[in-house]
Amino acid sequence: MDVIIPPLGESITEATVGQWLKQVGDAVKADEPIVSLETDKVAVEVNATADGILTDQLFREGDTVAVGAAIARLGDSSAGAATTLPITQAVPAAAHAPDGEAGSPTGEGNAPTPEVVPAAAKAAASEPPLSTTGPAARRRAASGEDPAPAPVAPAKAGAPLISSASDSSAPNRNEERVKMTRLRQTIARRLKEAQNTAAILTTFNDVDMTAVMEARTRYKDEFDKKHGVRLGFMSFFVKACVLALRDVPAVNGRIEGDEIVFHDYADIGIAVSSPNGLVVPILRDAQTRSFANTELAIADFGKRARDGQLKIEDLQGGTFTISNGGVFGSLMSTPILNPPQSGVLGMHRIEERPVVKNGQIVIRPMMYLALSYDHRIVDGKDAVTFLVRVKDALEDPTRLLIDL
Repeated sequence: MDVIIPPLGESITEATVGQWLKQVGDAVKADEPIVSLETDKVAVEVNATADGILTDQLFREGDTVAVGAAIARLGDSSAGAATTLPITQAVPAAAHAPDGEAGSPTGEGNAPTPEVVPAAAKAAASEPPLSTTGPAARRRAASGEDPAPAPVAPAKAGAPLISSASDSSAPNRNEERVKMTRLRQTIARRLKEAQNTAAILTTFNDVDMTAVMEARTRYKDEFDKKHGVRLGFMSFFVKACVLALRDVPAVNGRIEGDEIVFHDYADIGIAVSSPNGLVVPILRDAQTRSFANTELAIADFGKRARDGQLKIEDLQGGTFTISNGGVFGSLMSTPILNPPQSGVLGMHRIEERPVVKNGQIVIRPMMYLALSYDHRIVDGKDAVTFLVRVKDALEDPTRLLIDL
């Protein structure tokens, strides 16, 4: 019985085999995940269609597979353990080894060929290898080869024999090549497309976080007890952005052909970290959400991103994005747009700085804000107005409650 790759979401026609969760010979249950696929947006698990034994893996990890293709085969569990080797083990190790690491020097036959090794090479080979954890060492370990260094071939006439192992003071200079994940390739492509297409400009402001921090300190215990979630900064920023987007609708719009599309709703992307990179799940209809509902949704995004459980539909759409580089210690940055959106707000770390208040120099917890926007649709005046609206709402959170 073939296991077919199901539809993976709108406009997604192929994926990359990320990890086999079951190996050939393993018993599987219906709806049990057997392989994880990497799409342009998230990791997706393909489940067994029935109880049985996994008899064939039809693709290797890293292979590109199409929607609708057979990716594995299941056999009758009553027939006993399968004898077919997984595709990743079916090819002898020598067939994959680089030249000089396996097989004969000429590539013909499998019989070992005697080698003549100069005395200097023997001395170098007797010393410990520079690294036992580099890429070549891991390849030898994976193929069952002797982990000791390979014999050094005779030097050509007139060329001195050079061995880095003879210099114990030489630093390790290993390199390792790792193929980019499909998600990382997509991120790279989309960010470059944004730079090539949009007229990206960034405007900065700063905000005194005293009022927000005092509100959190005063209500955090009650909030947690009542709603079962921590009161964070992000809900304040989402609320402030909703007010600002209402007053400056161009930041919440997009260009489509020769038209500008405005939205009367705010679907705000919240950038969160995942094991495979930054992802941006969408907080839909943020204009209707309470503080508690916003915090619960964001906490759920973070957990599912870490566990690889975000769905493709969680990442689709969005009219505006908020990215919090402050959690990593960033002081200031210029975030890049997430097309076709026209605006992204960058939050940064809070640090105490001297500021002037009522003619006096005082110390306040300050944060830099950065709004990157598409200058084709958002004018400089609109960008400054948006940031001032956000700043005013955060410095006087009462505005968030009375809709000012």
